[in-house]
Amino acid sequence: MNDLRLLARYLDISVRSQLEYRASFVMLSVGYLLITVIEFLSVWVLFDRFGNLQGWSLPEIAFFYGIINIAFALGESAARGFDLFSPVIKSGDFDRLLLRPRSTALQVAGQELTLRRVGRLLQGACVLGWSASALGLQWSTGQWLLLGWTLLGGTCLFYGLMVIQGTVCFWTTESLEFMNAFTNGGVFAAQYPFSIYRDWFRRFFTFGVPLACVSYYPALALQGRPDPLGTPALLHWLAPLVGLLFLALCLQAWHWGVRHYRSSGS
Repeated sequence: MNDLRLLARYLDISVRSQLEYRASFVMLSVGYLLITVIEFLSVWVLFDRFGNLQGWSLPEIAFFYGIINIAFALGESAARGFDLFSPVIKSGDFDRLLLRPRSTALQVAGQELTLRRVGRLLQGACVLGWSASALGLQWSTGQWLLLGWTLLGGTCLFYGLMVIQGTVCFWTTESLEFMNAFTNGGVFAAQYPFSIYRDWFRRFFTFGVPLACVSYYPALALQGRPDPLGTPALLHWLAPLVGLLFLALCLQAWHWGVRHYRSSGS
């Protein structure tokens, strides 16, 4: 509990520092909102031209889009410290974190809570609400719980990817750009149903980087639609748990990286 209070204190300081310049915060948030609106417009243009994607309609695709973008916005904003970890290694400032009687992961996690990602969050929520209305979904208590469970699993998965991105810096010093293939690229892939992809691609994003478990499968359960691939309905409800397990494994990898850390001597 002491660690959680300390993390909350760190994040409170980060939030108050960002709100010192309210106009800047509003403009950055609106900028992210407009960027994501343009992204969704490209999806809308695709369906306006072709009508459907292997039998999937625009509202169904928008449902996937909303879930994964909300989860990404939450995960990316909370894990910004790991995303910006490379300069900490290069400057030798990580030595200072090691001297403090607290977890290094907690200290890095508390570096920043990026509020400007609220633009992507709001846009994803609006798209999700519109798609649910267009599909005529009747939300039961169980479905609301599954939606929250899905967003939690997705947030943990993207948080874990950011942790891995920071962990790699223990060996490379510089943050590797290929990780964007799993964060930003993963968001783009999960905006569409995984049934349209080739088998190797689908297996990788189910068992390697389990994006399908926090987007595709629970979204099928929420829509009440059977999987064209024939997976059981129970799996769709349990799949978001994989996101939490993925984060736990990533944190273990972080601790392993800390044990292999060698100071830059700066």
